[in-house]
Amino acid sequence: MTTAYSPTARFTPSGTLRVPPFAVISGAQVRGVLQGQEQRIVRLVEDAYRLHAEGDSVNPPSYFLRFDDRPASRIIALPASLGGETRVDGLKWISSFPQNVAAGIPRASAVLILNDHDTGYPFACLESSIISASRTAASASLAADRLTRNGPRPANVGFVGTGLIARYIHTFLAGTGWSFENTGVFDLSRENAAAFRCCLEQSGAAGHITVHDSAEQVIRLSDLVVFATVAARPHIHDPAWFAHAPVVLHVSLRDLAPAVLLASANIVDDVEHCLRADTSPHLTEQLTGNRRFLDGTLADVMGGLVTPPADRPVVFSPFGLGVLDLALGKYVYDRLADSGELHVVDDFFHELNRYG
Repeated sequence: MTTAYSPTARFTPSGTLRVPPFAVISGAQVRGVLQGQEQRIVRLVEDAYRLHAEGDSVNPPSYFLRFDDRPASRIIALPASLGGETRVDGLKWISSFPQNVAAGIPRASAVLILNDHDTGYPFACLESSIISASRTAASASLAADRLTRNGPRPANVGFVGTGLIARYIHTFLAGTGWSFENTGVFDLSRENAAAFRCCLEQSGAAGHITVHDSAEQVIRLSDLVVFATVAARPHIHDPAWFAHAPVVLHVSLRDLAPAVLLASANIVDDVEHCLRADTSPHLTEQLTGNRRFLDGTLADVMGGLVTPPADRPVVFSPFGLGVLDLALGKYVYDRLADSGELHVVDDFFHELNRYG
Protein backbone atom coordinates (compact mmCIF):
# COMPACT_ATOMS: atom_id res chain seq x y z
CA MET A 1 0.00 0.00 0.00
CA THR A 2 1.34 3.42 -0.98
CA THR A 3 1.14 5.93 1.86
CA ALA A 4 0.82 9.68 1.59
CA TYR A 5 4.06 11.52 0.93
CA SER A 6 4.27 13.04 4.40
CA PRO A 7 7.05 15.29 5.74
CA THR A 8 8.62 12.35 7.61
CA ALA A 9 8.55 10.23 4.45
CA ARG A 10 10.77 12.78 2.74
CA PHE A 11 13.78 11.43 4.57
CA THR A 12 15.62 8.12 4.50
CA PRO A 13 16.36 6.27 7.79
CA SER A 14 19.79 7.95 7.76
CA GLY A 15 18.16 11.38 7.71
CA THR A 16 18.97 12.39 4.13
CA LEU A 17 16.40 13.66 1.68
CA ARG A 18 14.95 11.11 -0.70
CA VAL A 19 13.29 11.44 -4.09
CA PRO A 20 9.52 11.04 -3.84
CA PRO A 21 7.64 8.44 -5.85
CA PHE A 22 5.74 9.87 -8.81
CA ALA A 23 2.02 9.16 -9.19
CA VAL A 24 -0.47 9.76 -12.00
CA ILE A 25 -4.04 10.44 -10.87
CA SER A 26 -6.87 10.09 -13.37
CA GLY A 27 -10.00 12.18 -13.70
CA ALA A 28 -12.07 9.22 -12.54
CA GLN A 29 -10.04 9.07 -9.33
CA VAL A 30 -10.32 12.83 -8.81
CA ARG A 31 -14.07 12.71 -9.25
CA GLY A 32 -14.32 9.73 -6.91
CA VAL A 33 -12.63 11.70 -4.14
CA LEU A 34 -14.42 15.02 -4.65
CA GLN A 35 -17.95 13.95 -5.55
CA GLY A 36 -20.42 14.75 -2.79
CA GLN A 37 -17.80 16.63 -0.76
CA GLU A 38 -19.01 20.14 -1.53
CA GLN A 39 -18.95 21.38 2.08
CA ARG A 40 -15.46 19.98 2.67
CA ILE A 41 -14.17 21.53 -0.57
CA VAL A 42 -15.61 24.94 0.31
CA ARG A 43 -13.77 24.77 3.65
CA LEU A 44 -10.53 23.90 1.84
CA VAL A 45 -10.98 26.88 -0.46
CA GLU A 46 -11.81 29.15 2.48
CA ASP A 47 -8.66 28.03 4.30
CA ALA A 48 -6.56 28.62 1.17
CA TYR A 49 -7.96 32.15 0.83
CA ARG A 50 -7.06 32.84 4.47
CA LEU A 51 -3.50 31.56 4.03
CA HIS A 52 -3.14 33.67 0.90
CA ALA A 53 -4.41 36.77 2.69
CA GLU A 54 -1.97 36.11 5.55
CA GLY A 55 0.95 35.94 3.11
CA ASP A 56 1.53 32.20 3.53
CA SER A 57 1.51 31.57 -0.20
CA VAL A 58 3.25 32.48 -3.42
CA ASN A 59 0.90 33.14 -6.32
CA PRO A 60 2.61 34.95 -9.23
CA PRO A 61 0.69 36.18 -12.26
CA SER A 62 -0.79 33.60 -14.59
CA TYR A 63 0.99 33.17 -17.92
CA PHE A 64 -1.04 33.10 -21.13
CA LEU A 65 0.02 31.18 -24.22
CA ARG A 66 -1.92 32.63 -27.17
CA PHE A 67 -1.96 31.77 -30.86
CA ASP A 68 -2.14 34.03 -33.91
CA ASP A 69 -3.88 31.30 -35.92
CA ARG A 70 -6.35 30.50 -33.07
CA PRO A 71 -7.12 33.84 -31.41
CA ALA A 72 -10.06 32.53 -29.39
CA SER A 73 -7.94 29.83 -27.76
CA ARG A 74 -5.35 29.97 -25.02
CA ILE A 75 -3.39 27.84 -22.58
CA ILE A 76 -2.69 29.26 -19.13
CA ALA A 77 0.03 28.38 -16.63
CA LEU A 78 -0.77 29.03 -12.97
CA PRO A 79 2.29 28.47 -10.76
CA ALA A 80 1.74 28.65 -7.02
CA SER A 81 2.95 27.64 -3.57
CA LEU A 82 0.72 27.09 -0.54
CA GLY A 83 1.86 26.96 3.07
CA GLY A 84 -0.02 25.98 6.20
CA GLU A 85 -0.46 22.26 6.75
CA THR A 86 -0.59 21.67 2.99
CA ARG A 87 2.97 22.83 2.21
CA VAL A 88 3.06 22.11 -1.49
CA ASP A 89 4.22 23.85 -4.65
CA GLY A 90 2.92 23.25 -8.14
CA LEU A 91 1.56 24.31 -11.49
CA LYS A 92 -1.83 24.12 -13.19
CA TRP A 93 -1.65 23.99 -16.99
CA ILE A 94 -5.14 24.62 -18.36
CA SER A 95 -6.30 25.13 -21.92
CA SER A 96 -9.42 26.92 -23.16
CA PHE A 97 -10.44 26.07 -26.72
CA PRO A 98 -14.04 27.31 -27.16
CA GLN A 99 -14.40 25.62 -30.54
CA ASN A 100 -14.32 22.27 -28.77
CA VAL A 101 -17.93 22.76 -27.71
CA ALA A 102 -19.18 22.58 -31.29
CA ALA A 103 -17.28 19.31 -31.67
CA GLY A 104 -19.04 17.84 -28.63
CA ILE A 105 -16.09 17.89 -26.21
CA PRO A 106 -15.45 20.19 -23.24
CA ARG A 107 -13.90 23.60 -23.79
CA ALA A 108 -11.27 23.23 -21.06
CA SER A 109 -8.72 20.54 -20.27
CA ALA A 110 -6.05 20.64 -17.59
CA VAL A 111 -3.36 18.91 -15.60
CA LEU A 112 -1.99 19.81 -12.18
CA ILE A 113 1.60 19.09 -11.13
CA LEU A 114 2.38 18.87 -7.40
CA ASN A 115 5.98 19.50 -6.30
CA ASP A 116 7.59 18.49 -3.02
CA HIS A 117 8.19 21.45 -0.71
CA ASP A 118 11.70 20.36 0.33
CA THR A 119 13.27 18.80 -2.79
CA GLY A 120 11.29 20.48 -5.57
CA TYR A 121 10.69 17.09 -7.17
CA PRO A 122 7.23 16.66 -8.74
CA PHE A 123 5.42 13.81 -7.01
CA ALA A 124 2.04 13.76 -8.78
CA CYS A 125 0.32 14.66 -12.03
CA LEU A 126 -3.46 14.95 -11.71
CA GLU A 127 -6.19 15.38 -14.29
CA SER A 128 -7.32 18.84 -13.28
CA SER A 129 -10.38 19.99 -15.19
CA ILE A 130 -12.51 18.55 -12.37
CA ILE A 131 -10.29 20.14 -9.72
CA SER A 132 -10.43 23.47 -11.56
CA ALA A 133 -14.23 23.36 -11.91
CA SER A 134 -14.63 22.31 -8.28
CA ARG A 135 -12.44 25.06 -6.84
CA THR A 136 -14.18 27.62 -9.07
CA ALA A 137 -17.60 26.46 -7.92
CA ALA A 138 -16.50 26.30 -4.29
CA SER A 139 -15.17 29.85 -4.50
CA ALA A 140 -18.49 31.03 -5.98
CA SER A 141 -20.49 29.18 -3.34
CA LEU A 142 -18.34 30.64 -0.56
CA ALA A 143 -18.79 34.14 -2.00
CA ALA A 144 -22.56 33.68 -2.32
CA ASP A 145 -22.73 32.80 1.36
CA ARG A 146 -20.42 35.54 2.61
CA LEU A 147 -21.88 38.31 0.45
CA THR A 148 -25.50 37.66 1.44
CA ARG A 149 -25.16 37.38 5.23
CA ASN A 150 -26.34 40.93 5.86
CA GLY A 151 -29.68 40.55 4.09
CA PRO A 152 -32.31 38.01 3.11
CA ARG A 153 -30.99 34.87 1.48
CA PRO A 154 -31.60 35.03 -2.29
CA ALA A 155 -34.68 33.10 -3.40
CA ASN A 156 -34.16 33.49 -7.15
CA VAL A 157 -30.99 32.50 -8.98
CA GLY A 158 -30.10 33.15 -12.60
CA PHE A 159 -27.44 31.57 -14.80
CA VAL A 160 -26.03 33.40 -17.83
CA GLY A 161 -24.00 30.73 -19.59
CA THR A 162 -24.86 27.06 -19.13
CA GLY A 163 -21.67 25.05 -19.53
CA LEU A 164 -19.76 22.79 -17.17
CA ILE A 165 -18.83 25.60 -14.76
CA ALA A 166 -22.49 26.62 -14.40
CA ARG A 167 -23.38 23.01 -13.64
CA TYR A 168 -20.67 22.76 -10.99
CA ILE A 169 -21.70 26.04 -9.39
CA HIS A 170 -25.31 24.85 -9.13
CA THR A 171 -24.10 21.55 -7.65
CA PHE A 172 -22.01 23.35 -5.04
CA LEU A 173 -24.79 25.76 -4.14
CA ALA A 174 -27.15 22.81 -3.64
CA GLY A 175 -24.48 20.85 -1.78
CA THR A 176 -23.94 23.69 0.69
CA GLY A 177 -27.60 24.13 1.58
CA TRP A 178 -28.97 26.53 -1.02
CA SER A 179 -32.48 26.05 -2.40
CA PHE A 180 -34.24 28.45 -4.77
CA GLU A 181 -37.86 29.20 -5.55
CA ASN A 182 -36.96 30.12 -9.12
CA THR A 183 -33.99 29.36 -11.36
CA GLY A 184 -33.58 31.37 -14.55
CA VAL A 185 -31.39 30.18 -17.40
CA PHE A 186 -30.02 31.91 -20.49
CA ASP A 187 -27.46 30.85 -23.07
CA LEU A 188 -26.76 32.04 -26.60
CA SER A 189 -27.43 28.44 -27.58
CA ARG A 190 -31.07 27.64 -26.89
CA GLU A 191 -30.17 23.96 -27.14
CA ASN A 192 -27.54 24.28 -24.41
CA ALA A 193 -29.94 26.20 -22.19
CA ALA A 194 -32.57 23.48 -22.58
CA ALA A 195 -29.99 20.79 -21.80
CA PHE A 196 -28.94 22.67 -18.66
CA ARG A 197 -32.54 22.95 -17.56
CA CYS A 198 -32.96 19.20 -18.04
CA CYS A 199 -29.77 18.59 -16.05
CA LEU A 200 -31.08 20.69 -13.15
CA GLU A 201 -34.45 18.93 -13.21
CA GLN A 202 -32.78 15.52 -13.13
CA SER A 203 -30.61 16.63 -10.20
CA GLY A 204 -33.77 17.23 -8.16
CA ALA A 205 -33.42 21.00 -8.04
CA ALA A 206 -36.34 22.59 -6.19
CA GLY A 207 -38.56 25.35 -7.53
CA HIS A 208 -39.38 26.50 -11.04
CA ILE A 209 -36.71 26.37 -13.75
CA THR A 210 -37.23 28.72 -16.70
CA VAL A 211 -35.27 29.18 -19.91
CA HIS A 212 -35.34 32.89 -20.78
CA ASP A 213 -34.91 34.66 -24.10
CA SER A 214 -32.34 37.18 -22.92
CA ALA A 215 -29.70 37.83 -20.30
CA GLU A 216 -31.67 40.91 -19.26
CA GLN A 217 -34.66 38.78 -18.25
CA VAL A 218 -32.49 36.50 -16.14
CA ILE A 219 -30.70 39.40 -14.42
CA ARG A 220 -33.83 41.42 -13.62
CA LEU A 221 -35.61 38.38 -12.13
CA SER A 222 -32.69 37.11 -10.00
CA ASP A 223 -31.39 37.98 -6.54
CA LEU A 224 -28.26 35.92 -7.22
CA VAL A 225 -26.80 36.07 -10.74
CA VAL A 226 -24.11 33.71 -12.04
CA PHE A 227 -22.07 34.62 -15.13
CA ALA A 228 -20.31 31.55 -16.52
CA THR A 229 -19.76 32.35 -20.18
CA VAL A 230 -16.81 32.32 -22.59
CA ALA A 231 -17.24 36.03 -23.39
CA ALA A 232 -14.00 37.72 -24.41
CA ARG A 233 -15.35 41.27 -23.94
CA PRO A 234 -18.22 42.96 -22.10
CA HIS A 235 -21.71 42.37 -23.47
CA ILE A 236 -23.75 43.62 -20.48
CA HIS A 237 -23.72 47.43 -20.49
CA ASP A 238 -26.81 48.75 -18.70
CA PRO A 239 -26.54 49.26 -14.92
CA ALA A 240 -30.34 49.59 -14.77
CA TRP A 241 -30.65 45.82 -15.20
CA PHE A 242 -29.13 45.52 -11.72
CA ALA A 243 -31.25 48.21 -10.03
CA HIS A 244 -32.70 45.63 -7.62
CA ALA A 245 -29.20 45.16 -6.09
CA PRO A 246 -28.51 41.47 -6.70
CA VAL A 247 -25.35 39.62 -5.73
CA VAL A 248 -23.47 38.81 -8.92
CA LEU A 249 -20.97 35.95 -9.21
CA HIS A 250 -18.98 37.24 -12.17
CA VAL A 251 -17.03 34.01 -12.62
CA SER A 252 -16.27 34.50 -16.32
CA LEU A 253 -14.78 37.93 -15.58
CA ARG A 254 -15.39 39.68 -18.91
CA ASP A 255 -19.17 39.99 -19.19
CA LEU A 256 -19.78 43.33 -17.47
CA ALA A 257 -18.99 46.75 -18.89
CA PRO A 258 -17.23 49.29 -16.64
CA ALA A 259 -20.51 51.22 -16.24
CA VAL A 260 -22.01 48.22 -14.43
CA LEU A 261 -19.03 47.85 -12.11
CA LEU A 262 -18.95 51.57 -11.34
CA ALA A 263 -22.56 51.35 -10.17
CA SER A 264 -21.80 48.36 -7.93
CA ALA A 265 -19.77 47.30 -4.92
CA ASN A 266 -16.87 45.23 -6.21
CA ILE A 267 -15.20 42.31 -4.45
CA VAL A 268 -12.32 40.33 -6.01
CA ASP A 269 -10.27 37.35 -4.91
CA ASP A 270 -6.92 39.10 -5.44
CA VAL A 271 -6.54 42.69 -6.62
CA GLU A 272 -3.34 42.35 -8.63
CA HIS A 273 -4.47 39.17 -10.37
CA CYS A 274 -7.94 40.41 -11.21
CA LEU A 275 -6.77 43.68 -12.74
CA ARG A 276 -5.02 41.98 -15.64
CA ALA A 277 -5.76 40.39 -19.00
CA ASP A 278 -8.62 42.72 -19.98
CA THR A 279 -11.02 41.49 -17.31
CA SER A 280 -13.97 43.78 -16.60
CA PRO A 281 -12.22 45.18 -13.48
CA HIS A 282 -9.07 45.72 -15.55
CA LEU A 283 -11.06 47.64 -18.20
CA THR A 284 -12.65 49.69 -15.42
CA GLU A 285 -9.25 50.59 -14.02
CA GLN A 286 -8.07 51.60 -17.49
CA LEU A 287 -11.16 53.78 -17.96
CA THR A 288 -11.01 55.53 -14.58
CA GLY A 289 -7.27 55.55 -14.02
CA ASN A 290 -7.68 54.29 -10.47
CA ARG A 291 -8.83 51.38 -8.33
CA ARG A 292 -11.23 53.23 -6.07
CA PHE A 293 -14.16 51.26 -7.48
CA LEU A 294 -12.85 48.15 -5.67
CA ASP A 295 -14.27 47.61 -2.18
CA GLY A 296 -11.95 44.77 -1.16
CA THR A 297 -11.30 41.05 -1.41
CA LEU A 298 -13.34 38.06 -0.38
CA ALA A 299 -10.82 37.51 2.42
CA ASP A 300 -11.60 41.04 3.63
CA VAL A 301 -15.28 40.13 3.75
CA MET A 302 -14.50 36.86 5.54
CA GLY A 303 -12.41 38.76 8.10
CA GLY A 304 -15.05 41.41 8.75
CA LEU A 305 -12.97 44.21 7.22
CA VAL A 306 -15.51 44.87 4.46
CA THR A 307 -19.31 44.73 4.76
CA PRO A 308 -21.17 44.38 1.45
CA PRO A 309 -23.82 47.09 1.03
CA ALA A 310 -27.51 46.19 0.76
CA ASP A 311 -28.49 49.12 -1.47
CA ARG A 312 -26.23 48.40 -4.47
CA PRO A 313 -25.39 45.40 -6.60
CA VAL A 314 -22.44 43.43 -5.22
CA VAL A 315 -20.19 41.93 -7.90
CA PHE A 316 -17.69 39.19 -7.06
CA SER A 317 -15.02 38.86 -9.76
CA PRO A 318 -12.63 35.96 -9.02
CA PHE A 319 -9.60 35.64 -11.28
CA GLY A 320 -8.96 32.16 -9.93
CA LEU A 321 -5.87 31.53 -7.81
CA GLY A 322 -3.49 28.65 -8.33
CA VAL A 323 -3.28 28.12 -4.56
CA LEU A 324 -6.89 26.87 -4.64
CA ASP A 325 -5.95 24.18 -7.16
CA LEU A 326 -3.03 23.14 -4.96
CA ALA A 327 -5.28 22.84 -1.92
CA LEU A 328 -7.72 20.54 -3.72
CA GLY A 329 -5.02 18.63 -5.58
CA LYS A 330 -3.11 17.82 -2.40
CA TYR A 331 -6.37 16.78 -0.71
CA VAL A 332 -7.10 14.36 -3.56
CA TYR A 333 -3.55 13.00 -3.46
CA ASP A 334 -3.63 12.43 0.29
CA ARG A 335 -7.01 10.66 0.19
CA LEU A 336 -5.87 8.30 -2.57
CA ALA A 337 -2.53 7.66 -0.88
CA ASP A 338 -4.21 6.89 2.43
CA SER A 339 -6.50 4.37 0.71
CA GLY A 340 -3.63 2.75 -1.22
CA GLU A 341 -5.04 3.73 -4.61
CA LEU A 342 -2.16 5.78 -6.01
CA HIS A 343 -0.86 4.69 -9.42
CA VAL A 344 2.89 5.13 -8.96
CA VAL A 345 5.15 5.22 -12.03
CA ASP A 346 8.17 3.12 -11.08
CA ASP A 347 11.57 4.56 -12.00
CA PHE A 348 10.02 7.81 -13.29
CA PHE A 349 13.16 9.58 -12.05
CA HIS A 350 16.06 7.60 -13.43
CA GLU A 351 19.27 9.65 -13.29
CA LEU A 352 19.59 10.02 -9.52
CA ASN A 353 23.37 9.71 -9.20
CA ARG A 354 25.21 12.88 -10.15
CA TYR A 355 28.15 10.95 -11.58
CA GLY A 356 26.40 8.00 -13.16
